Amino acid sequence: MAAPAPAARRREPAVRGRLRIADRVYARIAARAAREALADVWTGRSAEGAPPSVTVATPGSTVTVRVAVELPFPADLAALARAVRERVVAQVAGFTGTRVSEVVVVVERLVAGGAS
Repeated sequence: MAAPAPAARRREPAVRGRLRIADRVYARIAARAAREALADVWTGRSAEGAPPSVTVATPGSTVTVRVAVELPFPADLAALARAVRERVVAQVAGFTGTRVSEVVVVVERLVAGGAS
């Protein structure tokens, strides 16, 4: 009877290799996070803004995100931008393990239209 094979030794991550995440992956995660952060604010309104536009840069081991959004008016714009920023940071870091160094939220347009 053959002897069992020796257990594979567990190697440190740096020894096993390197993971590179494409910028488009970061962008898709950030866009979805921004849509989710703003979903409730658009509910019940007669008009709705365009989907967020996202660009990312990966300088070194961090990611920088720029999110362009359309927001309803009237609304607390600062609170909405903060919600987008926090959600993007949480989801990008949570899904990829990459530190988010900066999230810039740009309000492209204000959409008038009260609750229907």
